[in-house]
Amino acid sequence: MRPLLASLLLILLVASAAFGDRSDGVKRLQRSTEVLQEIMKAPDKGIPGDLLDKAACIVVVPGLKKGGIGLGAKYGKGELICRTADRKWSAPLFITIEGGSIGLQLGFTQIDVIMLIMNHKGVDKLISDKFTIGADASAAAGPVGRQTSASTNARMDAEILTYSRAKGLFAGVSLDGATLRPDKDDNRSFYGKEIDPKSIISGEVPVPPEARPLASALSWQSPREK
Repeated sequence: MRPLLASLLLILLVASAAFGDRSDGVKRLQRSTEVLQEIMKAPDKGIPGDLLDKAACIVVVPGLKKGGIGLGAKYGKGELICRTADRKWSAPLFITIEGGSIGLQLGFTQIDVIMLIMNHKGVDKLISDKFTIGADASAAAGPVGRQTSASTNARMDAEILTYSRAKGLFAGVSLDGATLRPDKDDNRSFYGKEIDPKSIISGEVPVPPEARPLASALSWQSPREK
């Protein structure tokens, strides 16, 4: 019964999400840029700079929908951006994140989610048809603050570090069990044709003008020469 209820909640969240044309991807990129800039304005409460410098990719999901009654579910859309061979940031690959969670919860909320992909080991799986956080790659709630000591923090062994922001509070959060997948429809709408996900995040696809503010915001926080 619980899996059925979780599935029904997920369907409701998906139904409430926007389905549209290229303009939806543009708006999402704008919101993702705002989310990243707002979070990093407070370095004592944001993502540690040394972790961002080491990250191979970053996922930004603005306004992930989360909620339920007794059982929780989550659904959101965002972008995966990776470092290219010359440490620039790639064009965005649009992704969808979804999954249910068992736990006491009342009502529906929206949270902003950021994930740091710490190495390229899990990237190929991440851009496959379906990727499960915590199963296909180890994950942990990310530490918050200006700097962090990777040598003394056990969480640094994780391949993915996950964060969320809700009601102004930014903190590490567990997203184990959530699944990610490339959103073929959104990518086709934004780029105007089918493109291999790996080509997008490898740098083969030029960064579109609408995605440059997000790439610039990342470059500002984590310069190319580092």
